[in-house]
Amino acid sequence: MLIDAAQNSAFERKKKMSKFVVLTDSTCDLPDELAKQHDIDILCFKIALDGEGYTERVDFTPEQFCQMLRNATGLPTTAQITQFEFMERFEEYDRQGVEQALYISINAGGSGTNAAAHAAAAQFHEEHPESRMEIFIVDSHAYSMAEGAGVIEAKRRLDDGETMEAVVEYLNDKYARMEILLTAYTLKVIRKSGRISAAAAIAGDLLGIHPIFTLNDGVSHIVKKVRGEKAVVSGMAATMAERMAQGTPYYIGISDRKYEDEYVEVCTKKVGYAPAGIFRLGCAVLSNTGAEAVGLVFEGEKRRA
Repeated sequence: MLIDAAQNSAFERKKKMSKFVVLTDSTCDLPDELAKQHDIDILCFKIALDGEGYTERVDFTPEQFCQMLRNATGLPTTAQITQFEFMERFEEYDRQGVEQALYISINAGGSGTNAAAHAAAAQFHEEHPESRMEIFIVDSHAYSMAEGAGVIEAKRRLDDGETMEAVVEYLNDKYARMEILLTAYTLKVIRKSGRISAAAAIAGDLLGIHPIFTLNDGVSHIVKKVRGEKAVVSGMAATMAERMAQGTPYYIGISDRKYEDEYVEVCTKKVGYAPAGIFRLGCAVLSNTGAEAVGLVFEGEKRRA
């Protein structure tokens, strides 16, 4: 059921492109196979770890990044996607006859990437006044598949003939409801990131206490603490069931295959139906949780108008 992200998520462009294109960034955690299936273009973040520079989804697989985190002495940092990179993409789309380009971004409050896209769009129209290509930019306010689920649905709706304006309206509503629930099985990285104090992390590891927290709109909030690894999966499933809109799809994100079967079984039993998909957590999440983590992505109550 798990679809692994391949080493290179560079967009495989077709000789004849559609009249519209959907672009996103690598924080969406979409598996490469799924992105290619739906012709999703992905721009990748640059990652620095222990003095070395990498490009996400190009220089390592999710499994390799987990091992890098386990061996690291410091915390990873990311560099935003630049205005120049967006400009290159927009100009390429225009050359290929694209009429409408939709970029769905990482949470704008936590990265300058969204602002870089807006600046590139303005630059493109200034430098290419003859172009009729429209550029639409949507802030997902999210990370991981809380961002990625909307990307896939946007492409499906466009393929089915919906207007770009209708899809943008749909996305703004959907992203006001998307949530990601996270837990970490070791608190080392969470302590280094400052999300919990060093004393709390040490006590948590000694006592086997695991936080369950949300990461919505760029803000993390601990919603529950459970004691013992066996209690984590049931606590995660119960918390999701309490918060999610009944009957809506949900996704399970894992850092390691060892978590897959148990989470699928417990979540299916608690929610009443199986997950819509299972994916590998990427750098944006694992940089906050560490290499031993699970995330649940679902649709909850609307948080914004």
